[in-house]
Amino acid sequence: QVQLVESGGGLVQAGGSLRLSCAASGRTFSRLAMGWFRQAPGKEREFVAAISWSSGSSYYADSVKGRFTISRDNTKNTVYLQMNSLKPEETANYYCAAGARPGVLPGDFGAWGQGTQVTVSS
Repeated sequence: QVQLVESGGGLVQAGGSLRLSCAASGRTFSRLAMGWFRQAPGKEREFVAAISWSSGSSYYADSVKGRFTISRDNTKNTVYLQMNSLKPEETANYYCAAGARPGVLPGDFGAWGQGTQVTVSS
């Protein structure tokens, strides 16, 4: 079972940038697809981005295309989410997830981190 720990969240002004990291334990990381989701209070968990085990394929929610970039370093067992031009409505807890394939639904991923809070001020 892989364990995931997110970091890099914080407070940023609208238009600013943050880079989230997700460190994974376990020897199977390089064979897992990874994803990022976010959840704001009172809202459902929302897909943000996903990447295949080889970094050959990546997927993004329409709302973040062109502003967010998902990447991974299998030598460091880490996946990243670079977020640029952040908007106040993107304030949420951001979760890292691992699964067999890079899906867009929470049910596509079997392992989750505890989340890292991102707050975007206007």
